[in-house]
Formats: sequence, C-alpha cells, structure tokens
Amino acid sequence: MMQEKPYFCPNCRSNRIKFSVITSYAQSFLKDALSGGIMEFKEPDPIAEAEPTIQCLVCNFIGNELRFIKQAEREPRINTVTTSIY
Repeated sequence: MMQEKPYFCPNCRSNRIKFSVITSYAQSFLKDALSGGIMEFKEPDPIAEAEPTIQCLVCNFIGNELRFIKQAEREPRINTVTTSIY
C-alpha cells in the first residue's frame, strides 16, 4: 500500500509529481507437452511486496518508496505566497 506522503526523486532532484508504481504478477498457464503450444492462461495474481517500488518518470530512476519519501522530507516543498501585479 502506498503512503500518502510527498515524493521527491533522489536521483534527478527535480521531479515531485510524475511517478509510476511497479508491481509484479504471477500468471499460471498450461502448455502442450508435445507441441509446446500454450493451452490455457489463468488470471494473473499480484505478488505482495513489503514496500512499493517507485519509478521517477523524469529520469527513470527506480527505488523503494521510502527513498522518495525521505528525500522529500530532507528537501521539503515550501508554499510561497505570490501576488500578481498587472
């Protein structure tokens, strides 16, 4: 389960919003012993992982979720108030 905390890529240090989660699945199937043809595919089952694997969609760095969270904690995003002058 992914945490609802900010991420910051520890590699490129520019991305805070574009990520993907990488998941693994196991899919059973039956093959014909003589021809090698696939006879049946079963539905894929997700493989439970202790911690999600995250990919930065800017630099393609892949790491565990905690690395992205800790980098965001080390360099927090600060809201700044801006006033537009037109």
